[in-house]
Amino acid sequence: MHSRTIQIGGFGRVESVTLGGGLSSVIQTMWKDRFSFSDLEGESGEAVIARIDGLKKMGCGLLRFAVPDLNAAEVLGSLSSMVSMPLVADIHFDYKIALRCLDFPIAKIRINPGNIGGKDKVKAVVEKAAANSRPIRVGVNAGSLPADIRQRVDSGCLESAEALVLAAEREIAVFDELGFNSVMVSMKASSVADTINANRIFAERSDVPLHVGVTEAGPLIAGVVRNAAALVALLSEGIGDTVRVSLSDTMENEVIAAREILETVRELKGAGGTPRPRGVRIVSCPRCGRSGFDTHAFTALWQNRLYAMDKNITVAIMGCAVNGPEEARHADIGITGAGDKVLIFRKGKIIRTIDAVEADAAFEEELRKQ
Repeated sequence: MHSRTIQIGGFGRVESVTLGGGLSSVIQTMWKDRFSFSDLEGESGEAVIARIDGLKKMGCGLLRFAVPDLNAAEVLGSLSSMVSMPLVADIHFDYKIALRCLDFPIAKIRINPGNIGGKDKVKAVVEKAAANSRPIRVGVNAGSLPADIRQRVDSGCLESAEALVLAAEREIAVFDELGFNSVMVSMKASSVADTINANRIFAERSDVPLHVGVTEAGPLIAGVVRNAAALVALLSEGIGDTVRVSLSDTMENEVIAAREILETVRELKGAGGTPRPRGVRIVSCPRCGRSGFDTHAFTALWQNRLYAMDKNITVAIMGCAVNGPEEARHADIGITGAGDKVLIFRKGKIIRTIDAVEADAAFEEELRKQ
């Protein structure tokens, strides 16, 4: 059974995002730094807006910000009127922050009824969210379970995954009592197994949409591996309406990792005969002693730009003649090197041979022709 459908955004200049109902999972990431009004001014502000636009082009559909106080709510409120990306306010402890965020075109609120205050405060947030057509995400983490549930886990009376589900169901019951249906839930743990099991259990019991991911997953390599293990398992079963690959790394790499995981799931589910989602696919060799071309440096230089392009092509970045035009002949465009020369090829056929210093400009020129 598919989860219920939720609409996010779709007012003012904020773009509309629909999730749930069996639709493709929406990628999100979270802004990594604290924000102030000065960050939105002059060149700094232009850079912030450009970066958000870049994330959107790379495939990010939702962007979340921590909102620890009322000043942060004012700053995020100002930003929300400057961009088309739906922004999400992540709020803990003070319901007044949530109420203030709902005065702005902030597309979604993330709270925990359990730490936002008494039932009257939760009701105030829910009523204002309903009046402004703003959905709410309830976030449950393994490290911050309610005290009575934590005690049962510690005493061995309750499995960690079941504890996450129990805590989520308790929070959702508050919204049900208030008649608020535009809600979704996340149950995150640093344990891959607990993340998978909790989301499986909840999906069997409820049609509430799920945001999935492994929390505190670690640095780039460890974090991608752990998230991939959990997300491929869940998404392959149709569980997960939004995803975040949490990394101790850049937002761009979080989006790229999520995008690649979603594409892998599409392939595993046998969607090879259906059109691939529009976007550049990068294939590159790992480099070895045969390399005549620095694939690492070239990939790092071009990765974000390629993922942001609205082109449905495969780009190959290869290190030598062994892995060059022939092995990557399926690529729409590719680049490799031999000696002090760089080769650019299409479908295995060399189209240009140039000096290494000309590589970037020549590659960009040929890429435009695709």
